[in-house]
Amino acid sequence: GFFQSYAVEVEIKDASNATCLYADWMMRFLVTYESNDGDYKTTTLNLSSSVTHNGSVCGNDTQAALVAVQFGEGHSWSINMTKNNETYQGDFITLTYNTNDTAVFPDAKRKGPVTVSMRDPCRPVQLNTVFVCHNSFFIEAENVTQIFWNVTVQAFVQNGTVSKKESRCPADKPTSAPTVPPTTANVTAASATTLSPAPTTPPKPVENPDTGNYSLKSGNKTCFLATVGLQLNVSQDKPLLININPKTTIADGACGNTTATLRLNDGNSTLIGF
Repeated sequence: GFFQSYAVEVEIKDASNATCLYADWMMRFLVTYESNDGDYKTTTLNLSSSVTHNGSVCGNDTQAALVAVQFGEGHSWSINMTKNNETYQGDFITLTYNTNDTAVFPDAKRKGPVTVSMRDPCRPVQLNTVFVCHNSFFIEAENVTQIFWNVTVQAFVQNGTVSKKESRCPADKPTSAPTVPPTTANVTAASATTLSPAPTTPPKPVENPDTGNYSLKSGNKTCFLATVGLQLNVSQDKPLLININPKTTIADGACGNTTATLRLNDGNSTLIGF
């Protein structure tokens, strides 16, 4: 029930009525803002049921393509994409949220539109290829976390037809199976001609993580409690297990009326957000 939002579908056509840009995706935003009493709160900004896409353009070899959507009480989001040789890539993502929307920001100290821009971290996509990402991924900048899922995008569509060739995001790609550590049962026996072979010692397994107690306060009151042991299993070039050490991990975040955010930073470039 966390990802409850409306889907957006944008199809832009050129002067000959041929599709030149297609995008279909879901997104939501976590925004931290200062309230009237001086506390910082985190709220959730969802797309509304009525979304427009005024200002979206096809783009060409010299002009960037633009997907621009407007929703709710004065909120808007856009991404521009540029073409380079045989690829296209997102350039800047811009979110403007309006704190005059009292349903989302009921007690915001600062009133009016606030604009946050960030670079698109996704890799270039081959032309005539559609970018697809079903699993959720996050982009953070300043006080905003943008969450995307069920994304299908193709800019600079050729011949008016969205391609069937897909480029999948890393979140959709299956992770490699962990390597089975050697044990006395699966280590090949040494040659019979070897004198007194040394026994093979299996690598020391990673121990269970220590349990940490993390909490957040809103004013003088505790608003978030977590007692948890955390271990990350990262599968890239090779599997890597990381235990989060509570003794060196700093907790921060914010509590709102309907949303709370806990961030854990272990001081070693590992950041986990709940």
